Order: sequence, then structure tokens, then C-alpha cells
Amino acid sequence: MKLKTRLYGKTYEFHSIKEVLAKANEERTGDKLAGIAAESAEERIAAKVVLSEATVADLRNNPVVDYDQDEVTRIIQDQVNEKIYGEFKNMTIAQLREYILDENTTAAHIHRLSRGLTSEVIAGVAKLMSNLDLIYGASKIVVTATCNTTIGVPGTFSTRLQPNHPTDHPDGVIASTMEGLSYGVGDAVIGLNPVDDSIASVSRILHLFADFRKKWEIPTQTCVLAHVTTQMEAIQKGAPADMIFQSIAGSQKGNEAFGISGTLLQEARDLMLTQGTAVGPNVMYFETGQGSELSSDAHHGADQVTLEARCYGFAKKYQPFLVNTVVGFIGPEYLYDSKQVIRAGLEDHFMGKLTGISMGCDACYTNHMKADQNDIENLAVLLVAAGCNYVMGVPHGDDVMLNYQCTGYHEAMSLRELWGLKPIPEFAQWMERIGITQNGKITKRFGDASIFLK
Repeated sequence: MKLKTRLYGKTYEFHSIKEVLAKANEERTGDKLAGIAAESAEERIAAKVVLSEATVADLRNNPVVDYDQDEVTRIIQDQVNEKIYGEFKNMTIAQLREYILDENTTAAHIHRLSRGLTSEVIAGVAKLMSNLDLIYGASKIVVTATCNTTIGVPGTFSTRLQPNHPTDHPDGVIASTMEGLSYGVGDAVIGLNPVDDSIASVSRILHLFADFRKKWEIPTQTCVLAHVTTQMEAIQKGAPADMIFQSIAGSQKGNEAFGISGTLLQEARDLMLTQGTAVGPNVMYFETGQGSELSSDAHHGADQVTLEARCYGFAKKYQPFLVNTVVGFIGPEYLYDSKQVIRAGLEDHFMGKLTGISMGCDACYTNHMKADQNDIENLAVLLVAAGCNYVMGVPHGDDVMLNYQCTGYHEAMSLRELWGLKPIPEFAQWMERIGITQNGKITKRFGDASIFLK
């Protein structure tokens, strides 16, 4: 393929597909930190021009990490449906963008298409899209998954109840859980990030959640977001868990930094399907975030958007119930301000759905980032417009354990009412039974956690 173009009276030449992908990115602090970003707006446009003229085959045949060197590359490449790929391989990335956005291209068409695409192709098409393109393109794609209940059904919008506590104290965890549930939060999952990653502590919280859910007959899923090996040992010793969680990366080296491999994740999934408490078949929960590979020197000179897309291609193999990008959590070294965070959130959501996974977003920021709560609420509104399966729910949007800012309990119902959406049907029926809502409208008991004290 041609790796150069003439623009504004100047010839721009690139040495590889990897360089084109990196320099076609919208401005990203992490790419600048890695020394791979476009040096000017003009060079960025030139890279987009070259990318637009590349074919699906060009990007598939040039993964950003070699097949023989990287397990993630092998998993992504080996999942490709060769027949479908053959139908689209000569399409340019610009033509692929037009195909996805065409009003005559349906969700079924896109689902079929995605089976023939690699993550580099998915990242490439995202780089040619405006924010509105990303929203519209993602909104056309419906992805459902089933654990105990089914997420992603049209007309629904879900939330993860995140009752984190600085010491994992059961009373504090349950207090936050009660409050979140009273606001209609938690239909995606009740999931705690533990301070203590020990088997005993994780088992204790898993039992706490299971007992509380059983007492109140709450139709949802529960999970403790410890390291996958800790969760596996807890489950093998009898702890009740609906899903297994793990943070993942877009390269083998990045996953090794997390202490995981594809083989380990397959073992975890097999364990959940035989000893887990969920109906299934979707029993895995993954979290990602642009820049994680760079933070562990595992980026192989590739840009953070492409590596993020590779996370989703890797995740797809394990048929997850939930995947979310913790979009602003890593900090301004990777996403400097709200503009970069909002763009990244929309990119990640689009790429996840185009990959074919149940995608959510932790719309968040760290306190040293140039962003505030209004920015995160803006992103949440845009994500709902894009058909995002779920976002987070944290007391007052302030996670006192992880020390970052996020969407709060209050936002979920506002977003649902704004867009005419409901929780997962079984959860909506449960809200009616306990009196939080009546005929779909909130009651005076809404937000009253004392309903769980009777």
C-alpha cells in the first residue's frame, strides 16, 4: 500500500501501518509521552488520508504486534471468520466507515461484518470518525449478554453498583449497597473493588453479597473485583460468585504485567461455568483503559486507541457479560483533559460494540486531571445516546477507596428518564415490588435506603 501523501504542498511519508495508525489518532497525551504522536495537525490529517486509503487487508496483514510474538494478536487473528473477511478485505477503511454509517446498514449487517474484522481494522475506522459518527455508529449496534439476567436489551440502560469502602468493612459496604439499590442502581452488577485481595476477605464479601441478594430476591449479578487467581481460589473453596473479573491489556506483555494469560482466563471461565452461581453463559467481567499498556512499557510502539481495540478483540474470546473502559482513571499522563476523555470514551464504546461485546464505560476522572463532574455527566449523556449498555454508580460520584470521581447513584434515573429507558426488566419489576417505583415512575421511597432496614 501507499504510505505517503501530498498535503498542503508537502509530502508526508510514513514507514509502517503502525506509524499511520498512531499518527492518525486524535490528540492523546499518552501517544505524545510515547513519542509516536503526529507532530502537527497537518501530519495528523495526512495520516488520516493514508489510513482512509488503506484496505481492510492492509490492516489485518500488519498487526501492531507480530503474530509469532504476541498471544493477543494470535487470539484476535484466529477468531476471524475467513469467509466474511474475504468479502470485505478489499474495502478501504474510508469505505468501511461509510458502510457502517449508511442508514441501510442494519445491526445484523454490522454483527456479521464484525466477525471478519481484526482489532486494528476496528481501531482504524474509529480514527476516521467524528464524535457524532462514533455515537451514531455505536447506536446502531445491539449487543446482549446473559449472566443471571440479560443486559443490552433495546429500551434498557443499566448500572454497576460500586459500593467500595476504604477498609472493606461489611457494614459500610452494605450501607452503600442499600443506598444504591434504593436509587435503582445495580441491575448490571453489584461489584466491589476490594482493598484486601486475600482469599478470606474476598470470600467474606462474596458471601455478604449473596446473602443480601437472596434475602431481598434481587435479580442481578454480584462480583468482587479482586485478581482473577484470588477469585478462583475463593470459588474453589465454596464462595458464591456470579462472575469472575480481571483487568486486561491489548498485548501479551501487558497481560503478563497484570499476572494473567489467555490460558488462565479460559481456566477461570471454565471454573465459573462449573462452580459459579450464575445461569450464564456469559460469566466474565473485564475492565480496560487507554494507556494501560504504555504504563507497563508493554505498548510495542503502538498507539493507545489501537491497543484498546485489541483489548476488546482479546476479551471477545471469553464471551464476557460485561466489559468497560475505565476511561479517565489512569490520569492526565494518558488523557490530559475532558476533551480527550470524552473522545476516548466514545471511541472505546464504539470499538467494543463493533467488536461484538457487551460494552459499558466508567465515565470518570482523577482529581489531578483537567476535568470536572459536568464533563463526566456530558460523557454519560453522550454514551446513553450511543446505546451504551451500562455506566457506574458510586455514592455521590466520589469513590472513597479508589480516590477518583465517577457517575453517582443519582444520575442513573435521570439518564433513564431523559432517554425513555428502563433497567433490565426483572430488576425494574423488583423496583416495583419493593416500592421504589410505581407504574415505572419513582415514588417517595425512591432513594430511601431505610426500606432495607425493616
